[in-house]
Amino acid sequence: MNRILTSKVVVFALMIGSTLLCASLLYIFLAHPAAAGTNLGMTASALTVIPAPSSTPRPLPPTLTPLPPTPTVTDTPGPDQIAIGVYVQPTTGGEGLRVHTSPSLSADYFSAFDSEAFQVTKGPEQAEGYTWWYLTASYDANRSGWAVQDFLTVIPKP
Repeated sequence: MNRILTSKVVVFALMIGSTLLCASLLYIFLAHPAAAGTNLGMTASALTVIPAPSSTPRPLPPTLTPLPPTPTVTDTPGPDQIAIGVYVQPTTGGEGLRVHTSPSLSADYFSAFDSEAFQVTKGPEQAEGYTWWYLTASYDANRSGWAVQDFLTVIPKP
């Protein structure tokens, strides 16, 4: 019986296989250089690091401490003295001033900003341990009410 698998056949098959392998690699590197590189279709990406939010402590609202009754208002107030006809501005550090419908902490109110100017039209009234003044906004008569003296600063006429 003839042997099909001789040493010559095995050597010839290895030579043909090596030739085909080399030809395939040459084709890949010369015809398709992008496929042969290490890129493999990936592109560079940018990484953006977003810092985690940090908590910002909120300032505590001022503590209301009752003051002794203010002396009677004279006809000619001092330069920093609140009196009827004087213009004032809330000073709350940005928290906003509660302007009440009556001189009481439990009365309805609206918030006034620190940048608003008001004219004192009534007062003073003593209630709940505070000195209250009736304020009226010069630009809107509907923005008027009672506010605690502790949070008002005298300003020149706007």
